[in-house]
Amino acid sequence: MLAVAKFGGSSLSNATQFAKVKNIVLSDPKRQIVVCSALGKRDKSDTKITDLLYILHAHLKFSVPYEDIWDMLYTRFTGVQADLGIDYDIEADLNQLKSELNKSISEEYLVSRGEYLTSKLMASYLGYQWVDAKDLLRYNYDGKLDEIQTEKNVNLAFSKYGKIVVPGFYGAYPNGSVKLLSRGGSDVTGAILAKALNVTVYENWTDVSGVLSADPRLVKNPKAIKEITYAELRELSYMGASVLHEETVFPVQQLNIPINLRNTNEPENPGTTIREVCSDTTQTVTGIAGKKDFCAFNIFKDHMSNEVGFMAKTLAIFKDYEVSIEHVPSGIDSFSVVVPYSQVEKCQYELVTDLKKELDAEVTFEKDLALVAVVGRNMAKRAGICGKIFAALGEERVNVRLLAQGPQELNIIIGVSASDYEKTIALLYDALIK
Repeated sequence: MLAVAKFGGSSLSNATQFAKVKNIVLSDPKRQIVVCSALGKRDKSDTKITDLLYILHAHLKFSVPYEDIWDMLYTRFTGVQADLGIDYDIEADLNQLKSELNKSISEEYLVSRGEYLTSKLMASYLGYQWVDAKDLLRYNYDGKLDEIQTEKNVNLAFSKYGKIVVPGFYGAYPNGSVKLLSRGGSDVTGAILAKALNVTVYENWTDVSGVLSADPRLVKNPKAIKEITYAELRELSYMGASVLHEETVFPVQQLNIPINLRNTNEPENPGTTIREVCSDTTQTVTGIAGKKDFCAFNIFKDHMSNEVGFMAKTLAIFKDYEVSIEHVPSGIDSFSVVVPYSQVEKCQYELVTDLKKELDAEVTFEKDLALVAVVGRNMAKRAGICGKIFAALGEERVNVRLLAQGPQELNIIIGVSASDYEKTIALLYDALIK
């Protein structure tokens, strides 16, 4: 039995949170690999260490005085060390970093120091061996992970030290320079380590007790999800449910390693388990999520369905504008191309003109669309789901402007006016989950 335990910034915001993490790690002998994010916010008015480092880099780059920013960083790190009496000379590492500060310092290197220093504190506090992520995660110059070399590095380090703490959020290129992952990338670090060691479970500890079935800002006390498949999580995450970094699932899914989302502040709560196949069939709909700010290009032409290649020609035009397409609901002589408005905001008029010219068709444009996804593995071959959706929305006079379903019947996408977005989420939750 072996587990990777990744702790997010909220789990590492101060000395009190560090103590909680230590109790969690040492309470279960299988937690032998620990991944750390940088110190997070202590309260709503606080600033994350990662954000401070980005600000520090901007100050350096544009020759703006940075002493106040540096003092904040210095105080945060030394404060945790002093409060817990950790036997690690963090001042020496901080002084070394300060000596490296200059206008040309690499942003990736500087920002990665948040995880670097936080993980060093945690390793000393736990009595685990600290291993630098740049010595484990190897990236090619095209930004792709070198999985073979990474797996060798990880297994060598683990076989040598047994219990290790690794900073998240970065790796290294072949020349040793730091490769920063996208924001939230510590989740990915944990997943890569979990796959390399083929662990029993990948635990991801944050400040929430797993995945909720709807956004708590829109639905009062939504139910927690006990089990969810990788595919369902991908659907919900893509449609706006902020749970894990979207690239987290792929490494562990290949080996069917379950992900367990847990709450550092409520460690007795089992949280949500994400796996390839789930046995629970009691809940038809697993979750509801959505996003605003979509738009639609509506295309009309007589006998369109008889014109071979018409759709391909249309999609090629969007490709030329480098616009990704969300959905293409269609009729006999018409269809709509639904895209994120942010991708066409500056070229919408040119796109309409080109579509009319190339397709010899009537084209209209509408914005202020929202998409809502109803997701559930147990919806397949279950009659009545769409009926409940239309009934719930129709009673409250919410007009459905788009309806689509994937071939696996895993999700149903409903398009509504942006002004009806919040109401739609609440109505569907009450009708399908509550």
